[in-house]
Amino acid sequence: MKIDKFFTPKSVAVIGASREAGKIGNTILQNLISGGFAGEIYPVNPNAVEILGKKCYPNINSVAAETDLAVICVPAPVVLSAAKDVIKKKVGAVIVVSSGFKEIGNIAAEKKLAALFMKAKIPLIGPNCLGVFDAHTKVDTLFLPVARLERPNKGKISFISQSGALGSAMLDLASAAGLGFAKFVSYGNASGINENDLLEYLSKDNQTGVICFYVEGLADGKRFMKTVSKISKPIIVLKGGRSAEGKKAALSHTGSIAGESKIYSGAFKQAGAVEVDGLEEMFAAAHVFEKLSVKPRGRRVQIITNGGGHGIVSADAVAVNNLPFAVLSEKTTAVLKKELPSICSIANPLDIVGDATAERFLLSISACQSDKNVDALVVNLLPQTPTVDHEKIVQKLKQMNASKPIVLVITGGKYAVEVARKYENAGFPVFQYPEIAVKALAAYLKHNR
Repeated sequence: MKIDKFFTPKSVAVIGASREAGKIGNTILQNLISGGFAGEIYPVNPNAVEILGKKCYPNINSVAAETDLAVICVPAPVVLSAAKDVIKKKVGAVIVVSSGFKEIGNIAAEKKLAALFMKAKIPLIGPNCLGVFDAHTKVDTLFLPVARLERPNKGKISFISQSGALGSAMLDLASAAGLGFAKFVSYGNASGINENDLLEYLSKDNQTGVICFYVEGLADGKRFMKTVSKISKPIIVLKGGRSAEGKKAALSHTGSIAGESKIYSGAFKQAGAVEVDGLEEMFAAAHVFEKLSVKPRGRRVQIITNGGGHGIVSADAVAVNNLPFAVLSEKTTAVLKKELPSICSIANPLDIVGDATAERFLLSISACQSDKNVDALVVNLLPQTPTVDHEKIVQKLKQMNASKPIVLVITGGKYAVEVARKYENAGFPVFQYPEIAVKALAAYLKHNR
């Protein structure tokens, strides 16, 4: 089935639109209207004439025009009735936000719902989901208000998730960090469209550069392996339900049977996906993939720091992540010894000490960028020292046109966050902690290897 209507519809009907603020049907309608969706919007509610300035329809079949996408957000007992109306209307695609199906043991109703749409050849996302958000077309079926969940700007991260809450938290984090998204899909119980369909679609989507994937259970493991192995784009996977307690929670969450984590991990590795251990790690990896486009020659990492402790912690992280340490060439070592103060440690980490200036940082970064023994850089740039001119570093780094991946670590509070944003806006991934920065860089280097 073609699933482009989920992301590029010319019209959307909200079945279960509500006049009451805070209700799911009201929030979805509000998000479509205020979010900038340029297509036609049709609220469907038999008890209203107008909602949020839009003409309301008693049922979807009373809408004269063709409808590309229908969002069903009525209570579970009346979903099947709404589904039959959608099928009669010959809608292009449907999202069932409503819960109350397989995840609570109501398996028969869900099978019937899925069978109806399958027979009609209408692609279904859900039930028990948030649906989709497309930063480019402004399709937004999330029932979470913008005031509480800010939507990110356009970018190249696409995220598919069985969990709506986990996925929406990623959206909020991305927005706060200034990262860009292409598409987000919460597919819930996966009675129709599943992760394999979405992965195939995103693999061909020009707006998607990196795919994040939260999964509790796979619909078809063999197809997943075959699909992922053909995708050249980076795929970052977080598996939910790895513990006995987590498996039990997954069953009641989306009705998914979470298999043995070791089997899943082996499958992810064999297929070429990058598995992460938690949400923070997934966000960090997505951050690096979204910001960096430079292809490393290898995995040898050089650390630069103006704080000894940060250099040591970074070195520990490099070792823990099984990354090789770069060994500076004799030529680079000679240049640095000549140009840097004698108190600097010309090694790995390259410690340019606490009174480091912009010139000292730029010299060190430039020398390491030119060294054939270095494949990637982790630069600890502690902003608390008064000797560093960050504006100068930002401008020079932009002009340098770096040929090797650079990940920055800027640790601190309010001022550090302000400084970090300058480097982020210049296109460099910035992290608060060395351990997270190195872990994210390791995922990037692993994929590109």
